[in-house]
Amino acid sequence: MHYELYNNSMRVISGKYRGKVLKSPKSDNIRPTGDKVKQALFTKLQFFVQDKVVLDLFSGSGALGIEAISHGAKKVFFVDKDSRSILLTKENLKGIVGDYKVMHCDYKTALLSIDQKIDLILVDPPYASGYYEDILQTIYEKDLLANDGIIVCEHPSTIEISFNNYNIEQKQYGTVKLSYFSKK
Repeated sequence: MHYELYNNSMRVISGKYRGKVLKSPKSDNIRPTGDKVKQALFTKLQFFVQDKVVLDLFSGSGALGIEAISHGAKKVFFVDKDSRSILLTKENLKGIVGDYKVMHCDYKTALLSIDQKIDLILVDPPYASGYYEDILQTIYEKDLLANDGIIVCEHPSTIEISFNNYNIEQKQYGTVKLSYFSKK
């Protein structure tokens, strides 16, 4: 399927599919994670991702989940409610071998319907959405995060995210911040 709003401007940065060209949107409605931030994230987690179950919430182009597959993730859930994002993710998954599921629904529906522990949850909603605390609360209440699991939230450095039920570590990359949450 061809979708005229694609650009061929992103690549998988490392792992099995290193160098694979990924399509990115021309639209501002989908904001892919920048290469510098993506590289920092997967450099930090490169040995953690192997054989893990990953949830890519607000998957957009699917780039983060595909990067996880490239690093040996056991299973990846791609979640987005935007039809264009789902089409883009499916387009980018062509040629990718792995156990993955693309879910066309909102984050709350996905979090409440997944019935297994997740090792790595990647959270990258629209920056102005205000969803971060609700997502963290839902994950906590459902006890969705594996005991040694990590939640990574990408957000503007001007927004502070906190959640008292998890440990937090933060790294800033220009105007973007990654907040890593783990169980206490």
